[in-house]
Amino acid sequence: MIAIIDYGVGNLFSLSRSFSFVGAEAVVSGKEAVLRRADKLILPGVGAFGDAAAKLRENGLDRVVLDEVAKGKPLLGICLGMQLLFEESEEYGIHQGLGLLKGRVVSMAGRLPQGLPIPHIGWNALRLTKPDCPLFRHTKAGECVYFVHSYYAEGCEDSLAATAEYGRDLTATVWRNNVYGCQFHPEKSGAVGLSMLRAFVEEG
Repeated sequence: MIAIIDYGVGNLFSLSRSFSFVGAEAVVSGKEAVLRRADKLILPGVGAFGDAAAKLRENGLDRVVLDEVAKGKPLLGICLGMQLLFEESEEYGIHQGLGLLKGRVVSMAGRLPQGLPIPHIGWNALRLTKPDCPLFRHTKAGECVYFVHSYYAEGCEDSLAATAEYGRDLTATVWRNNVYGCQFHPEKSGAVGLSMLRAFVEEG
């Protein structure tokens, strides 16, 4: 059973529907007991990093995530959920993340060529830097996924699995041991995104 962590941030309905589409049992829950019973965890998220990190900690769900990952349970962070995997973010101040991956989340402003709209919204091709990442079991280099974000992760070379070009190479997918992250929305990325969710279900 896959548990989608409900901490008040994220498009949980479309994620749940996507897992049903690939034939997986997925429940949406913010209850510790349910999350600990699950075989795999999904950390979704939309909005501001600081608010999301605070909500995780208010409910004690940060500790649940850290404990379960330490036991070897697979975790997939999506969009803001991926950003929360890193050490810190500079979004509206400096905020601490879960620290599961090395790196920090920074603004695109001042780091992209002038004239490129921020946020980055749209479909972009993936360049696979770690083609052996289990999420890419059914994915080919150059396939496109859907992004909506104004911040991105940098300094994460040890976990970087794929990039997407938007004025510069932006972190698109990360992977280290049992921790996975997608900056894009697989649940909004058509067949390509569903193939990654299917691969996550199959892993382990």
